[in-house]
Amino acid sequence: MKKWFSLVLALALALVLAACGTSEEEGNNAGEGGESKESAKITVGASNVPHAEILEEAKPLLEEKGFELDVVTFQDYVLPNQALESKDLDANYFQHIPYLESQKAEHGYDFTNAGGIHIEPIGVYSQKYKSLEELPEGATIIMSNSVADHGRILSMLEAEGLITLKADIDKTKATIDDISDNPKKLKFDTEYEASLLPQIYNNGEGDAVLINSNYAIDAGLNPLKDSIAIEDKDSPYVNVIAVRTGDEEKEGIKVLVEVLRSKEIQDFILEKYKGAVVPVSE
Repeated sequence: MKKWFSLVLALALALVLAACGTSEEEGNNAGEGGESKESAKITVGASNVPHAEILEEAKPLLEEKGFELDVVTFQDYVLPNQALESKDLDANYFQHIPYLESQKAEHGYDFTNAGGIHIEPIGVYSQKYKSLEELPEGATIIMSNSVADHGRILSMLEAEGLITLKADIDKTKATIDDISDNPKKLKFDTEYEASLLPQIYNNGEGDAVLINSNYAIDAGLNPLKDSIAIEDKDSPYVNVIAVRTGDEEKEGIKVLVEVLRSKEIQDFILEKYKGAVVPVSE
């Protein structure tokens, strides 16, 4: 009887120790707010430059706050939203607000802007001319086939005095058909994807090529030195963290935006890109 009692006691003690071990293991695996280590990982899709570089700089700051950041890079403007929609990503960081809105309208994405991080001024590049004033009559202007960028580019060209847009339109959505005055009879080529424009420029095609700063920097161009004109730094085309609607309230996403807007990251952007990429704080 005594042996039987000892055996029962030993089994009971083993069960208690096992339960405590499980409880401790679960506690150790929990992050802030009871999140597991797995749930404290944030996967963000990004363009190589500057987005992925900025995210890499933010990794240690996020780690200090209990979040592991996994950066997945993309070379185009289509796949990052598809990957976000399919839940392969928790967020993406590559697009400005007008592009995000156009993609939502075109594809029915239920995405939300979780916060603006920086602006990338578009530059005008030319192998043949040193200023916009030198562009001859009938010059060919090459810009991306992204319709969401057309209003931005055309507004820039209007500000430079090359064209005039119709007065009664939303200029952020302007197209070539909305040009009301084109004194130099400029021709517009919208055949190419944005990622190909640096190569088009290097090949000497067209008279001027408009290139987004991320692709220009990735191709070794300095937007401030190599462009013959550059978009005003007060551009409303802020690059944002995009998430599936509802996820903007998740702690990890809030911390991600907070870190990317921190003074440490803003100083990094200013120092590394010398004004070719401009941080925003809200």
